[in-house]
Amino acid sequence: MLDYMKALLYPFIERFVKDEEGQGLVEYALIIALIAIVLVGALQLVEGGIDGVFTKISTALGGAGE
Repeated sequence: MLDYMKALLYPFIERFVKDEEGQGLVEYALIIALIAIVLVGALQLVEGGIDGVFTKISTALGGAGE
């Protein structure tokens, strides 16, 4: 039974491992995911600074944004 399953699965697994067609797409997806993670982290770091700038602008305008 085990030999029968190996005979069925081996060609499929071999073709799957050797197939490099989708490799470029996966690499691009990983790069985009890494960029997204870096951007989220950077935005969280500057969040307070940006909030402070808008608060100063709003105060200078006489609280027009409130």
